[in-house]
Amino acid sequence: MSIFLAIESSCDETAVAILRGEPGGVSEVLASEIASQIEEHREHGGVVPELASRSHSLSLNGLVEQALSTAGIAMANIDVFGATMGPGLASSLLVGSTAAKAMSCVSGKPFVGVNHLEGHLLSPFMDRTEVPRHVGLIVSGGHTLLMEVNSAGNYTRLGSTRDDAAGEAFDKVGKMLGLPYPGGPEIEKAARNGNSRAYDFPRSMMQGGELDFSFSGLKTAVLYTLQKDRQAKLEDIAASFQAAVVEVLVDKTIRAVKLVRAETVGISGGVSLNQQVRNAFIERCDKEGLELVIAEGSVCTDNAAMIGFAGLLKYFAGKIDGLDGDIDPNLKL
Repeated sequence: MSIFLAIESSCDETAVAILRGEPGGVSEVLASEIASQIEEHREHGGVVPELASRSHSLSLNGLVEQALSTAGIAMANIDVFGATMGPGLASSLLVGSTAAKAMSCVSGKPFVGVNHLEGHLLSPFMDRTEVPRHVGLIVSGGHTLLMEVNSAGNYTRLGSTRDDAAGEAFDKVGKMLGLPYPGGPEIEKAARNGNSRAYDFPRSMMQGGELDFSFSGLKTAVLYTLQKDRQAKLEDIAASFQAAVVEVLVDKTIRAVKLVRAETVGISGGVSLNQQVRNAFIERCDKEGLELVIAEGSVCTDNAAMIGFAGLLKYFAGKIDGLDGDIDPNLKL
């Protein structure tokens, strides 16, 4: 049985988690603490890197102590330390990774660097003894990515965004509509009272067998609509925009599943909290006879529990990292 302390600081959430697990068993989250910076960045309409890294530095020590207290674990009982090494904001990644490496160095315990995207990708299966073969969709503020997952650590990229990620498009359209940051939850809220067929917004790159995504054209279409139709109802634009994003996400994921002949779909990332996204996937997967596994709400947005889970699997596979490894803001999966 191993105890893993993980730190996540890739963007604007400072998070610390402690997990306990063993090879072939179900990992147990003993503590998962998150300090959100949304209020600090809201007045700027988006994440300010310098502000984010400063907040990480101020919050991290207290979160580590809080996690240890919640878990009822002493620092001396931690067997492995880990942190997100990328992708993300360089200044933010440095805060978390440096702290985890320092604790590893002082304690003489191993360090495991974790890919933030891998944390998301594996998060739907945190309550299982193994990660099954499936097609995984990561849909968040910074990433829209389709992966064929054969097992933990064995991945093939099937499709990714060529411009804006779905969550980024939600935020930018939210800003166009004058909604508070982050735009995703605000658009979902507004869309509940809107007509999703009021505007026929484009569904880009849907021809043939294309698995990549593009949301910049959709975003531009919303902008032109707002400029041309001064009487446009915010709720109708929100609902029509959301419907376009959801249709693209679902159709391309099912297309990928059929291409690689998978039987399971895993959905993760902050946008997967959107109820319309969830409902559309539930309906389509039920129709196609596919198993659908959506990450628990607590691990959809950035958190350290998913980093700890991915780190534990990596550790059990014998993959330990040196303390001289560097962060990579553009780290690929």
